[in-house]
Amino acid sequence: MKNTIIIALVVILLGIGGYFLLSKSSDTSYQEQNNSDQTVEDSNTNDQIVEDVNNQQEEMIVNKPLSIIGKSVEGRDIKAYHYGTGDTELLFVGGIHGGYSWNTSLVAYQLVDYLEKNPSIIPQNVKVTIVPALNPDGLYEVTGMDGEFTASDVSASQKASARFNENDVDLNRNFACNWQSAAKWQSKDVSGGSSAFSEPESAAIKNYVDGASPDAVVVWYASAGGVFSSSCNNGVSQETAAITNVFADASGYKAYEEFDAYEITGDMVNWLASEGIPGISVLLFDHQSTEWSKNRAGIEALINYYSN
Repeated sequence: MKNTIIIALVVILLGIGGYFLLSKSSDTSYQEQNNSDQTVEDSNTNDQIVEDVNNQQEEMIVNKPLSIIGKSVEGRDIKAYHYGTGDTELLFVGGIHGGYSWNTSLVAYQLVDYLEKNPSIIPQNVKVTIVPALNPDGLYEVTGMDGEFTASDVSASQKASARFNENDVDLNRNFACNWQSAAKWQSKDVSGGSSAFSEPESAAIKNYVDGASPDAVVVWYASAGGVFSSSCNNGVSQETAAITNVFADASGYKAYEEFDAYEITGDMVNWLASEGIPGISVLLFDHQSTEWSKNRAGIEALINYYSN
């Protein structure tokens, strides 16, 4: 009888121990599964965060109005600002003569600021691109700044050496229309480079034009006062003559069929003409003023001319 009782107690104790052992094992298994599920969930959450950040960065890049189209001799960015998304592109270029004509860059930056504040003036079918400083090294020589500046930042109002790039080349003599290495600026001898587009700055704008195929181009210079048509030994095209008059009539500048004060070789707007792209030179009256009200009127008239 005593033995039967002892056996029964042993069976009961074994049963209780087995129950707790199985219960603990089940809890551990459940916790491990729960932790595994949480790890997967955390991993999925992290992946989603990374994807969301990447999407936001891509959206910022797509919507950003600034692009870098090239580098100067000294490695400075040549910047282009883009406004509007239309298929008809109007290109505005300043600062080809660097710090010598710093006001041509300043008027271009004024256009950047104006379009930032008034994007609605650009019709749906139009895109406006602005390259404020095609010669950023020459501009830096008189402003000491990369990018936007004010007139008060200019240390020398007219510094002849700042007209050229760091290879001492006049960029407006480095384009492929009647190009010559030995070129002229007024009565002075200047370098047109070792070949057409030998300079990184002129090559940068060429590559941009080749890729974008703008419908019209305006390049600011100083100083003579007027709007000048472009041509390259083949006469002024009908479209070039039309936009010359559109800009001149609205701005109050006088319109000219050509710049003939002295012979120019390797000129940018004349190269545009050789490529079949209407281009005009807008020459400011001096080397200090931007004549913004006149230029704004001309710009708006040109934008309206190309609207649907």
